[in-house]
Amino acid sequence: MHPRTASKLSILASGAWDNKPIDYNNDDDGDLTTYDGESTDHFTQHHQIKKYNISLLPEKNLLTIFSYLTLQELLRCSLVCRQWRSLSQNSRLWKRVYLRPEYNGLHISNVNKFITMISKRFSLALQYIDLPIELITIDILHELANKCPNLNRLTLDFSTAMQLHDFNELNIFPCNLKMLCICLSDVIFLEGFMRKIYSFLSSLETLHIIGTIEKSTDPEEEIYETINISKIKLHTPNLRVINLYGIYFIDDYHIEAIASGCIHLECLALNFCTRIKGTSFVNVIQRCRKLKCLLLQNTGIEDSPMCSVAWESSYLSELDISSTELTEECLLDIFFRMPKLNYLAVPNCDGFTDKVLEILIHHGKLSTCRAIDLSNTVNLDYEIVFTFLTKHGRHLQGIAYAGAANVTEEFWRNIIKSLKNIKIMIMGSPYGMFKKITTKVHVDQILDACAQYCSKLERLEIQWDPDTVRYSDYSSKFIDHLRTRCTYLQSLVLSDGAYYEVVKANFERAERNTVVRTTTMYRTSNVSLLHYYNELRFN
Repeated sequence: MHPRTASKLSILASGAWDNKPIDYNNDDDGDLTTYDGESTDHFTQHHQIKKYNISLLPEKNLLTIFSYLTLQELLRCSLVCRQWRSLSQNSRLWKRVYLRPEYNGLHISNVNKFITMISKRFSLALQYIDLPIELITIDILHELANKCPNLNRLTLDFSTAMQLHDFNELNIFPCNLKMLCICLSDVIFLEGFMRKIYSFLSSLETLHIIGTIEKSTDPEEEIYETINISKIKLHTPNLRVINLYGIYFIDDYHIEAIASGCIHLECLALNFCTRIKGTSFVNVIQRCRKLKCLLLQNTGIEDSPMCSVAWESSYLSELDISSTELTEECLLDIFFRMPKLNYLAVPNCDGFTDKVLEILIHHGKLSTCRAIDLSNTVNLDYEIVFTFLTKHGRHLQGIAYAGAANVTEEFWRNIIKSLKNIKIMIMGSPYGMFKKITTKVHVDQILDACAQYCSKLERLEIQWDPDTVRYSDYSSKFIDHLRTRCTYLQSLVLSDGAYYEVVKANFERAERNTVVRTTTMYRTSNVSLLHYYNELRFN
């Protein structure tokens, strides 16, 4: 929505709230046009309208405006007047319902009233809902199954549960689900509940099981499986995407079971499952012929099992081995045999060296790469990275190359001209990353290069600390160039300091208040460029 249009709607909304007429003659937005192209001032003079009220808009227009609001804002609007209360209860505004307050969802204090809302307000429109433990009851699940036939995405959050409800009488469950997310508890075994819903899961295409990655991984500690992965795969033959995130009891035995029954699998994410060694991937690659995306961040994969996999017969195009301990010899072997990669993430991989990247470049494995993350690869020289970006940078939409202490603005100023299709860019070295940078980084030159060559840029993160960043009295000019030429820019992340305040003030004057952020509160990543990103999102 255009900022001036938003400003006008804000004025109208204020008038409706205060129940007082709006005087457009005092409005200085004279170039905002009406539907027929006349300015508001010209329109007012000819038609001599004395009062304006947002309630005079057609209901379909109000519904369109309301559709941009969060559920909390929608509830506040329902207190304005009877018309707004009626509109805010329109089922078309309640397609996606978030009920976990810790994730900015609504808090439900009266369960009985909520059950009534399911049939009266949600009904046929509801497509997604997440339920905290206190709302995972037989009555609510029965009502969702009976009254919401279009519900296709469901999150069940057991993570804070200390005791489970009795589900012995649960005999119906939403049966048209395409996505199911289950957040596990440390102490609750879910097999009793799962036995009641297995028969309703045959339509599932995406399964998220979210563990507690902060659990101890002491080898002497007894491991409890709070959910039976093997039984789930027997009842979900159509799974395309499986995301097992931070589950401390998941090992290669469970992955073998998945491979034996999920022949349609296209994406397997095992991030932070530290007991995964890689012995199961021989069968995964052999049986899951459609597998294209494999995400193994912070897993325990080892050289020997990974080298035993027939990567040359796979159709893998997206790979994440961030923060793993594979050696240079292993990476040389598996990358030589892998097909071309469209997405590669290897941050914090000491085994990813100049030789490995040379192999990838020489054999054209990255010639169509869409996104690559090379951050904190201490054994990778910036010269080979420069060669790669010069050769294949025109295809890239995302590049992360942070943590290289000897890379300054000269590197980026020379390479950015090769990144004309870039959408996400991450650079710099924060405090405490390897060697302290002894030279200053002229950030104005980087912003100027981005403004000239990166018109599609959406997210930019500059991690250099305030003591390293150097800017001038003319910095505002370069910031203006970036802001006006990179019109798709949604996020600019900087270290908190004097330069951050200068950039933030510049964007705020242009009414772009949410673009500039700090590295202490926000981190940029290439993950949104994964082909299966939308299916992998949870919470």
